[in-house]
Amino acid sequence: MKKLIQLFRQTFIYGIATVFPRVISVLLVRLHTDKQILENVSDYGNLSLIFSYIILFNVILSYGLETSFFRFFNKESNKKEVLSTSSISIIFTTILFYAIASIFKVEISEFTGIETQYLNLVLWILVLDALVVIPFAYLRAKGKAIKYSIIKIVNVIVYFSLNIFLLIFLKKIAVNNNFFTDIYTPNYEINYIFISNLIASATSLILLAPFYFKINYRVNFVLLKKMLIYAFPVLISGLAYSINETFDKILLDFILPDSIAKSQIGMYAACYKLALFMTLFSTAYKLGIEPFFFKEAHEKSPQKTYALILEIFVILGSSLLLLVIVFADLLKVVFIGDPEYWQAMKIVPVILLANFCLGIYQNLSVWYKITDKTKFGAYISVIGATFTLVLNIILIPHYGYVGSAIATLVAYASMAAISYVLGRKHYPIPYKTTKIGFYIIFSVTLSTISFYFFRGNFYIGIACLILFYTTILLFEKSNIRLLLRGLNEN
Repeated sequence: MKKLIQLFRQTFIYGIATVFPRVISVLLVRLHTDKQILENVSDYGNLSLIFSYIILFNVILSYGLETSFFRFFNKESNKKEVLSTSSISIIFTTILFYAIASIFKVEISEFTGIETQYLNLVLWILVLDALVVIPFAYLRAKGKAIKYSIIKIVNVIVYFSLNIFLLIFLKKIAVNNNFFTDIYTPNYEINYIFISNLIASATSLILLAPFYFKINYRVNFVLLKKMLIYAFPVLISGLAYSINETFDKILLDFILPDSIAKSQIGMYAACYKLALFMTLFSTAYKLGIEPFFFKEAHEKSPQKTYALILEIFVILGSSLLLLVIVFADLLKVVFIGDPEYWQAMKIVPVILLANFCLGIYQNLSVWYKITDKTKFGAYISVIGATFTLVLNIILIPHYGYVGSAIATLVAYASMAAISYVLGRKHYPIPYKTTKIGFYIIFSVTLSTISFYFFRGNFYIGIACLILFYTTILLFEKSNIRLLLRGLNEN
């Protein structure tokens, strides 16, 4: 229990660094969907589409080396070699990427549909984000959660502040100030958003710059080969994950007619943001447990701990799922400025459940990470990505963004199921499947009743919440007492 309390403290700190940026991103939806900022839904769709490409290439430029770094930093006796080798690898590949992308900039612009004026900014954002991958991983590996969180939060504050200044105040100030008149450019809103992102990314790199002055610039090519072999399946998994996470918007752009594609993406992306509450929880949990998984693997019988971690995740995740769905129509008023976007609200419960399944999968993935069988992670993720691609291609022509939401749910649910089945064979963990299944089914049933049968009736919704939380208290009394006792002892 003490180990779990320590884990949850770490998770809480990492959670701040994760939740705060995501909350800010949801708040910015309110700004970006305001007609006075981005006049058309299609403009927000264009912005969301470009960010989808950024997410995809962030994965490519880190090529699984972050997870590989964790593994070898804990495994190898010469940790300085792990630091220097992984850092130099990232630096080299990032420079190579920028050189190639700069040469083929026009071709990239034509293929993706990203205008060259945006592409210049996007390339620099990708470069800066790649260069902080290993420094951030080092902070996590050393348990420096507070420093990690502070830098992440500073990044978000810079990004948010510049969005507010450039999108709201710059135009007003430029009217009476010659200096700002020279800076201000009309109809430049999307550029301003990427400029804000670029400056925020540069700020993070500056704050982490001391890391690059401490490492030994030597490459152990034998070690690098081992790290890349370990990282390759993680890269495939990451690419598959990014396909599941972002390719729906890219496929909507390719498949739907040009006249409606960007507006459909805009509505879908805005309402998709409301599902970030589940993503926040899952990501914070993952940041805390991933280093913990590797450390706990050296203890006796870690399987019981892993089982308890998933059980707690499911209970908390089920609670959050129901809570967000009950109050989804209040959240849309707060976070999405233009009612035109609300047409896509029907996908919110589906995407929430999909992200919940993803969080379960991330917990279940412990078996192949600690046994160095990361190739299974790649296989599972590729299967999920295949579901995403095939179902999007089949469903989008008939159901638009609703088809994309269904594809996402099927992909993540299938990944969780496959990981569980394979884990039982290769690294058995005594999960309480009946109990876990009960909480999931119960929360989904109550969510369906609240949203699809009694939507807008908060009396019914709150009654569902009370019923669910009462059930947890009745079933989990002993575990809650143990947890409270442990907190008091610490």
